[in-house]
Amino acid sequence: MKKIIALISVFACVFSFKASALDGKAAEDFVRKVTTEGIEEIINADVSAQEKDARFEKLFNDYLDLDYIGKFVLGRYWKTAKTTQRDEFVKVYREFNIKTWSKRFDEFKGKHFDFHGTTPSNSEGQLFVNTSVDMGEGAPVKVVWRVKDGEKLKIVDIIIENVSLAITARNEYSAYIKKAPGGLDDLIKDLKEKSK
Repeated sequence: MKKIIALISVFACVFSFKASALDGKAAEDFVRKVTTEGIEEIINADVSAQEKDARFEKLFNDYLDLDYIGKFVLGRYWKTAKTTQRDEFVKVYREFNIKTWSKRFDEFKGKHFDFHGTTPSNSEGQLFVNTSVDMGEGAPVKVVWRVKDGEKLKIVDIIIENVSLAITARNEYSAYIKKAPGGLDDLIKDLKEKSK
């Protein structure tokens, strides 16, 4: 009986290790696809700004979980928001980020992402995929992708040089809502204006 229990324990450990390794490889392959087929091709393509935004929109819809990110960046205000406010916020947040990230990632034009494995996350079903980009001067820029598992793998945060885009947005939006007379509605209006 002891031998059977020991055998089951060993099998469970081996299986757990293999599953973890497979998850890490799947997450890394996913981000590799995002960077090579998405960002690098979009940024390096000789197309208009309008076409670039359209391609970024498809990239966002395919690879980012903006509902999850929207809920995260609103923090405690998500709980008190009406359904219509949540829907409107996620919509305008998506539009704003397509324009913002399209410009932000222009600095990676002509560059290549190098991969350095994965790091476990404290959040269940999530992993960090570590990459860097040689900018030609100084040390390579560290870009870490937080990947969440679900029906499909999705990116829920990008951390550039230890600065989380999701946490930065959460801090900014919380401060804005707290000060604005119209609260969340004012934030939504502000993001709409910035998206134009």
